[in-house]
Amino acid sequence: MEQSNAFDVIIIGGSYSGLSAAMALGRSLRKVLIIDSGRPCNRQTPHSHNFITQDGQTPAAISSVAKEQVLQYKTVSFIEDKAIRGQKIDDRFVITTESQKEYTAKKLIFATGVKDLMPNIKGFSDCWGISVIHCPYCHGYEVRQQKTGIMTNLEVALHMTPLIKNLTTDLTVFTNGEYQLDEQQLQMLTANNILVVDTPVKEIIHQKGYLNKLVFEDGSDFELTALYAPVPFEQHSDIPQQLGCELTDMGHLSVDPFQKTNIDGIFACGDSTVRLRSVAYAVSSGNIAGAVANMELSHETFLQPAL
Repeated sequence: MEQSNAFDVIIIGGSYSGLSAAMALGRSLRKVLIIDSGRPCNRQTPHSHNFITQDGQTPAAISSVAKEQVLQYKTVSFIEDKAIRGQKIDDRFVITTESQKEYTAKKLIFATGVKDLMPNIKGFSDCWGISVIHCPYCHGYEVRQQKTGIMTNLEVALHMTPLIKNLTTDLTVFTNGEYQLDEQQLQMLTANNILVVDTPVKEIIHQKGYLNKLVFEDGSDFELTALYAPVPFEQHSDIPQQLGCELTDMGHLSVDPFQKTNIDGIFACGDSTVRLRSVAYAVSSGNIAGAVANMELSHETFLQPAL
């Protein structure tokens, strides 16, 4: 492609949703730049599941094939860099990277994902995505009928326990400190043979990310194979907010059904926009973002007859 820093669309984030958006745009002959820092949030996860045709593949393998296929479209370029700043100048967006390069585009697609905020528990981050997991659809089958825990409290616990209880009869809720469950909620868990442990967790004992047991602040321990742990997060990039994009009450980028943010010309897709953190959803939302961005570009250049 020509050596120019001006593009139809810049996609920030080159994992599943970003590559999916790029494919839709590349097939529409759009000049596209993908900027990716090379640190996907699932980089520790051994295998990806619940994505038809790719079940059991490593996340890196899926990304590698996707990137290879997307870059077959000659109007699509990929650079490994980190976008650090965005601004709107006249009718174009300007993105500045960590290497102090500037690129401009008519449309932006943010596929930047979220950054998980790990609790201050020794061993937790080493196990994240391996045996400390977030989703029963992504990981539950592999740890079915094993000694399983959930580290959470109140609302999330009551949402997750029925899903996980369907996969294992040996389930314990760890609230990691004083819980806020009322008597009726406790009775519901007890009726389903689910133990609630409120002792704070000090450390996770593991072997190369595979959990052996939890060690508590009082010195006691609890043998465990898998631990579901919904953790808080923050947006991986603050550029959308620099440009005026709104967040939902939960902290996701707010988008409509067409992946459009509240700022004209800016789209977002993948797990920065929704709680559904799956490869299948990321690919789907990226495809929509790319298609709708192309539709807008097409309508903007389609001449209307003078009246």
